This record gives sequence, C-alpha cells and structure tokens, in this order.
Amino acid sequence: MQVQCQQSPVLAGSATLVALGALVLYVAKPSGYGKHTESLKPAATRLPARAAWFLQELPSFAVPAGILARQPLSLFGPPGTVLLGLFCVHYFHRTFVYSLLSRGRPYPAVLIFRGIAFCAGNGFLQSYYLIYCAEYPDGWYTDIRFCLGVFLFILGMGVNIHSDYILRQLRKPGEITYRIPQGGLFMYVSGANFLGEIIEWIGYALATWSLPALAFAFFSVCFLGLRAFHHHRFYLKMFEDYPKSRKALIPFIF
Repeated sequence: MQVQCQQSPVLAGSATLVALGALVLYVAKPSGYGKHTESLKPAATRLPARAAWFLQELPSFAVPAGILARQPLSLFGPPGTVLLGLFCVHYFHRTFVYSLLSRGRPYPAVLIFRGIAFCAGNGFLQSYYLIYCAEYPDGWYTDIRFCLGVFLFILGMGVNIHSDYILRQLRKPGEITYRIPQGGLFMYVSGANFLGEIIEWIGYALATWSLPALAFAFFSVCFLGLRAFHHHRFYLKMFEDYPKSRKALIPFIF
C-alpha cells in the first residue's frame, strides 16, 4: 500500500520543534541531568546513566530503521533513504556505543520519559518526510547542498565522538569527579561535544534541504547551545585556573 504524503503533520511537527527550541531559550535553564542534576529534587527517581541513555536514544534509531527496512535495498537509492540512513548512523552510535560507554551520573527518570517521547516523535517526523514527502532532482548527489551538508555532518559527528572520548577519559569507572577537559576543540570551547553535534545537524539540514531537518537543527542550536553556556559557567565557577580564553560554544566568539 502506497503511503501518501500529508503536509499537515510535517508542518505541525516542524513547528513543534521550533516552539520547543524557543521555549528552551525562554526558560534559560539547563535540563536537569549531568552537571545540572541538582536542579531537580534530590528525591527524584534515577536510572544508571548507561540504561538511561540507551532507553532515551533507542526510538531515534528504531523508528527510522523500521521505516527504512520497508524500503527497497540499494546503496545509492533515492536520496531520501540515503539521508535517513545517515540519521540512523548517528543514532546507532548514540544508542549502542555512546550509551554503553557512558560514565555519567544517574539520570532522572522523568527526563528519560520526556526524551523517549521527543526522540520517537522527531525520529518519525524526519523519517516520514524523507521517505514519503521529499522530492530531489536526479543530480542531488552532486549538488553542492548535499555534498557540503554531508561533509559537515561527518565532520560534526567526528568532533562529537572525539570530544565524548576526551570527556570519558577524565573519569575512571565509578567516579563522578569533574576535571577540566583538555585537547581537541576543548582547547577553544567548553562545549566541544555540543558544537560537534550542532555542526552535524546543520549539515544534515543542508543535505536534506528540508523543513523538518531545519527545525531540528534550530532546536539543537537552542538546546545544546544553552547547555554549553551553562557548562561554561559551571567550569568557571568550579575551577579557579580554568582557561580564561576558552569560550562556551564558538571558538574566539561565544
């Protein structure tokens, strides 16, 4: 049965992402996990970080992977399937690699449920648009938007993975001590891991040239940018010898 594209859910989902991003900036408080766990009530139910990240990120992989599995197999098929494959690559890593290597603090259960709902909704939105709505010209694989977008996506993912590796090396298993990260883009910004992911989703929005991906990139800038800002303040407050030249998110600027 052929699924027909309905623009209404695409527009509604994209508008929701933009509204959530704007709300994050309006509230201007970091989500209560990791360094900012204390912003929640001490009695809040928590799960181990590895289980929490796995459960939260899984829908972002499972939903699009399930939709992709129903499409004809082809290495260079329709651009929409290839681009959705990139989305799955990111969330495969987040679900099955990042989560199992995490050495973070226990994660508040209430945020896990919110994260699951967000990841399932966003995963469906991106998948639905790319598979059933997106139309690309025959030469899309050589279009500058696709080429530059995929380059930025891969670059950002590399920065994100490398930065996460640096952060993990700051702790031994079981430790919750905070130390000053060094190396990579951490020499220039406090939120190198966030910067990498933001670059990733900006590249994805460019490669897909789609409203849902642009809305997700906007949300990512708002959510991760604010988190980088609060991380920077945390480091400055905790460490007297924190590098004064280091910025929060954008080298030499912010």
